[in-house]
Amino acid sequence: MFGGITVAGLSYWFTKQREREADWRKEKLEHYKDFVASLSGVISGEATPEGHRNFSRACNKMMLVAPQQVMDALHGFQQEIKISNKDKSLERHDALMSKFFFEIRKDLAISPSDDPETFKVWLWASGQKPRDP
Repeated sequence: MFGGITVAGLSYWFTKQREREADWRKEKLEHYKDFVASLSGVISGEATPEGHRNFSRACNKMMLVAPQQVMDALHGFQQEIKISNKDKSLERHDALMSKFFFEIRKDLAISPSDDPETFKVWLWASGQKPRDP
């Protein structure tokens, strides 16, 4: 009898643990998707003041859910793209953005896992000029 109760209790606990992990992963994914969507508002040639505000909010919200490796990669990327950086480099921008996305995908346990030596991302711009308000 005691064994049956123990098995039932452990089964319940493991099920709840998996549910919590799935909910947490879903929450992080929403924050990451919000961030990726905000990047469109700061792409060169398409940046708008509202886009910069959305990007800032998305970065700040990620501090709630992202692990340290993701945050470190985000900070490196932010240092490269900040307006006050007078020594910007397209190569460094792309490498830091790729590192950042690599860390996000690692945090989300994307399968199969990516190769850090060859993993590269880049953003697409629409080519349309932003409208004046």
